[in-house]
Amino acid sequence: MLTTPDPTDQLRAALRRPGNGSSDFDLNPDFALPEGRKLRPAGVLVPISVADGAPRLILTKRSSALKHHPGQIAFPGGKQDNGDADVTATALREAREEIGLPQEMPEILGHLPTHETVTSFTVTPVVAILREPFQPVPEPGEVAEVFSVPLAHVLNPANYIVESRRWRGQRRYYFTVPFGPYYIWGATARILRGLAARINE
Repeated sequence: MLTTPDPTDQLRAALRRPGNGSSDFDLNPDFALPEGRKLRPAGVLVPISVADGAPRLILTKRSSALKHHPGQIAFPGGKQDNGDADVTATALREAREEIGLPQEMPEILGHLPTHETVTSFTVTPVVAILREPFQPVPEPGEVAEVFSVPLAHVLNPANYIVESRRWRGQRRYYFTVPFGPYYIWGATARILRGLAARINE
């Protein structure tokens, strides 16, 4: 586990370790994917603030009015636009739009392996350190809340639980890593579980 207030070195080492990507189907090997589906690139920012003491991971709660994944906990991010230079640019742009994070503030440490979602995206998680405090500005209509959780909580594999629910007539299993009133699950929890595994290797 992390032993110093600044996790930069441990995170850089973890990101350099080889490993495969993840998917929404990791715990559901019998799930049948649609034929001919096309994956679209997306980028999400994994912003870790070290500005106020113990490192904290910044997350969002999506608006309940959204068509896709309403009310779910998510990283700032979204699909790659034609004007984005790469998925890192996508993640930074989306973080500026969704939570008001200045694009020059994050110190990019690297990328986690891609995560394939059930909604046909190939998501690249971009891990970044925030050394200065900032006041989040949630995007009206998209983000209901911006909050943070202790980084140590999501980097502890013991805090992850496998749960399940019925989805499209099948039982689907997925990781969760609850914290207080926040039910972190699905792709967000799976990506964080992969980071936790790397940190604890």
